[in-house]
Amino acid sequence: MYLWDLALRKGCLGYIKYILKSSLMRLPVFGWAFHILEFIPVERKWEADESIMRYMLSTFKDPQDPLWLALFPEGTDFTEQKCLRSKKYAAEHGLPVLKNVLLPKTKGFCACLQELRSSLAAVYDVTIGYKYRCPSFLDNVFGVDPSEVHIHICRFPLDSIPVSEEEMSMWLINRFQTKDQLLSNFQTQGQFPDQAAERDLSAVKSILNCMTIVTVTGTTMYYCFSSFWFKLYVSLVCAYLVPATYFNTRPQPILSFLKVIAR
Repeated sequence: MYLWDLALRKGCLGYIKYILKSSLMRLPVFGWAFHILEFIPVERKWEADESIMRYMLSTFKDPQDPLWLALFPEGTDFTEQKCLRSKKYAAEHGLPVLKNVLLPKTKGFCACLQELRSSLAAVYDVTIGYKYRCPSFLDNVFGVDPSEVHIHICRFPLDSIPVSEEEMSMWLINRFQTKDQLLSNFQTQGQFPDQAAERDLSAVKSILNCMTIVTVTGTTMYYCFSSFWFKLYVSLVCAYLVPATYFNTRPQPILSFLKVIAR
């Protein structure tokens, strides 16, 4: 949610795609939207995920199609129990023991860089600090907490990141070690180092966006109840999206298909 807000502020909301657990892709409506937006579903088992990840990443290489690819190398949300398991694993394997973040899983990150190295400009390490506590889903829905959201970003050009998988893995683990220290400092100081203020979003644009959404939603609902052909269209779309999201069916884009035929 906060990454979407960041992308909106930078004028890149339409470019962002997520790698997320496959069960979310099967949610009614939301999962359909994730499917249309070309999010990459993963089972969090590398043997099952590698082929679909590499296939979908290979479709994101067009330089005329800007891309923000959001990847969470931890693979899951942070809880105290998961943190204890992460610490135990790190101690047993001689890796840094982290207390504010989970130890990252490196294979997916390495695959992204291997597939997209020629088409991406940089990797952005994004660390988010919540004041005074990490919000729950319902907190976000009702606007209760957090009182402030702080975002720390480091930019790394692709040529500054190692090429071999082993070195890439260690680079990522070192970044998470730095991220862990950043969050420790944030908890004591209440902000990240060299922090700059971010301007508020335009109230006029926000109101216009809200009115547009309400208008489009209202128009769609009206036609759903009044037009037979619109009902038929919606029914056919839903009938397609249910199995498409469940079985992760992704047809080839029409323009690409026409180019192949033309050749």
